[in-house]
Amino acid sequence: MQRSLEGDQRAYATLLQETACLLRPFLARRLSFSNEVDDLTQEILISIHKARHTYDGLRPYVPWAYAIARFRLQDFLRAHYADQLRHAVDFDELEESLPEAVTETGLSYESIHAEVKKLPEKQATILQMMHGEGYTAKEVAEKTGMNESAVKVAAHRAYKILRSKLER
Repeated sequence: MQRSLEGDQRAYATLLQETACLLRPFLARRLSFSNEVDDLTQEILISIHKARHTYDGLRPYVPWAYAIARFRLQDFLRAHYADQLRHAVDFDELEESLPEAVTETGLSYESIHAEVKKLPEKQATILQMMHGEGYTAKEVAEKTGMNESAVKVAAHRAYKILRSKLER
């Protein structure tokens, strides 16, 4: 790299070829398809080319190149998974297309109201407010003077108790 920064074109070409040989196995262990490996190798080589002026000749080249490779890999994976999320199935839409018998439990807050009343007072109040009156956890927290995470924990514990009672 030092010789290429001094203008040696042949050294620069060799450096890029050897860097590509280092990058391919590194990327192949982390990516599924060979075309992704090749594309990302090229992008990393371009990034190295653009950032070559930042290279400190007193430090080793390989860790510097791998640092750039890791950042480009992270960018690639972030974009890849974001794209997958855009094309993911929306479960609300899927649920609407299923027959009602598949998604309907037959249980409603009203049908288990008697069991809710048997819960400890704090849990019963939280479930009444959230499911009987339609408040969010944040609103319940404001009205009861609790913090929101405590409301969620209490509700979760109440659901667990109800689930075990109703499964019997």
